[in-house]
Amino acid sequence: MSTRGERVRRVGWWVTLGVASLLTVMCVCLLFAAIRNDGAIAAQLGTANATVDSVAFDRTIIHFETPDGIVHSPANGVLYPDGLAAGQLVRIEYDATDPELARVAGRSATLTLLPLGSFVFFTWLVAGPVLWWIRRLNKRAHAEVPAAA
Repeated sequence: MSTRGERVRRVGWWVTLGVASLLTVMCVCLLFAAIRNDGAIAAQLGTANATVDSVAFDRTIIHFETPDGIVHSPANGVLYPDGLAAGQLVRIEYDATDPELARVAGRSATLTLLPLGSFVFFTWLVAGPVLWWIRRLNKRAHAEVPAAA
């Protein structure tokens, strides 16, 4: 029969493992999404000069004109916008079949490796000791039970 504390530790162990694993899977999915986006852009490559309209925490909005004369402003912003400032003129590459998918020229999914890798590393840097500590508490609790009986 398990005690309440044992049950709490078991749930805590599984929650910690689950959250760390979920965050890791999400980071891997983000990397594959960036690679897929780069592949789509490379398959139907279009280039243009774009003006940076705004830079915010979650996206950098640009606008550019395609050869058919239509001005596009991707709703999700431009991929790999690091270092851009509002009003700046920047060379971009976009998917000619879907101009909503655009990236700063010369940048690729390799730029996501460092932030995603760091995030996964620090996630497990926190989760690993927490899992170890919970397991140690469980072993200590199991060692005390026979001595008391």
